[in-house]
Amino acid sequence: MKREIIKLENIKKVYETAGIKTEALKGITLTVYEGEFISIMGASGSGKTTLMNIIGCLDTPTSGKYYLLGQDVSSMSDDQLAQIRNQYIGFVFQQFFLIPYLTAIENVLVPAVYSRENFSEKEKEAEKLLEMLGLADRKNNKPSQLSGGQQQRVAIGRALINNPQLILADEPTGALDSKTAKEIMEIFLRLNREGRTIILITHDPNVASYANRIIKIQDGLIVEEL
Repeated sequence: MKREIIKLENIKKVYETAGIKTEALKGITLTVYEGEFISIMGASGSGKTTLMNIIGCLDTPTSGKYYLLGQDVSSMSDDQLAQIRNQYIGFVFQQFFLIPYLTAIENVLVPAVYSRENFSEKEKEAEKLLEMLGLADRKNNKPSQLSGGQQQRVAIGRALINNPQLILADEPTGALDSKTAKEIMEIFLRLNREGRTIILITHDPNVASYANRIIKIQDGLIVEEL
């Protein structure tokens, strides 16, 4: 039996602004197993971004339990969460978030600066990742010298450099044309076939269809699983 990567138990998140409480998540229970490719779908305001932030250890729930690889991370400190993110989670975002004055290979290596592994070995891994992503000849280019699709490939390399257990992708094709989006989704499919666990946040049914399981969220609740 495959091990649990993520286990969410009745996760709730309440935000309070000027004395007004907003319940973004109203009780999410979800288990994700090693090697799954899951899409979380929902319209703007559905709670999917809040859920992504909690799964990615960027935020903590108001109540409920979140277990990542068996560790209860729901009440960890900011420093502990930062360590968990660096060790176990690779992030890919819609806007790439590359550092403009760094080259492609330097951007890939950013998370490695905070890891405890040998940096020269990480440099070799970064070279291999860029080669795998079809960017071997672009490793010394800065983001402004790369197309949107190339920048997203660099971002994927950055997500992979610490060999994370989980890849969390938030609207990774949102800033790309349809042809480039398809190429990026093919990369995610290949990574999943190689054994990576992937959670994809999207509002696009075409993008969601690449996943093995689709979780639909509405008004802070899971309303359908496909």
